[in-house]
Amino acid sequence: MKIKHQLFVLIMLINSVALAQPAPPPVETVLSDAYAQAAKENKKVILIFHASWCGWCRRMEALINDPSCKKIFDDNYVIARLDVLERKGNENLENPGSLDVLKKYKADQLGLPFWLVLDANGNILASSLMKPDNSTEAKAEDNVGCPSNDKEVAYFTKLLKSTSNLSDEDLTVIYKTFLLKPVKPSTK
Repeated sequence: MKIKHQLFVLIMLINSVALAQPAPPPVETVLSDAYAQAAKENKKVILIFHASWCGWCRRMEALINDPSCKKIFDDNYVIARLDVLERKGNENLENPGSLDVLKKYKADQLGLPFWLVLDANGNILASSLMKPDNSTEAKAEDNVGCPSNDKEVAYFTKLLKSTSNLSDEDLTVIYKTFLLKPVKPSTK
């Protein structure tokens, strides 16, 4: 009986180690690594705030990593992701400090994904907020998030053009990919 008990404990220990996910890195690590890489490679940083439950976040990631776009983004940007606003029970998926950074940019009430284009020093060059010219306070409806209609995708590609050396051909590829890829229903 003692051997069975020890074997059971050993199996449970092995399973818990196998199922344990490494803790996400803190915000400071994610940002310092992204800024260092951007400086070294003469690129900008696209910082994306996302959550595991967010279908639009998964779509944004899938489109950036789409075979037609991946090299274009990789050649021009360092993509950094911060997991934030997870549902109860999944808080362990969040990067420590991510909510503070989201609040710093006054975006904690604007929906996900929320993204910024930053230079290698962390200065904001652009954001996912497409505010009307006369608006000073951002609202959730101002957040493009994952661009999917003509107006949003045109805004996104305009910001990419202003923050990189992307060719018109590259921008057209991104535009068509984001606009024409069908939106699939969330499976999670």
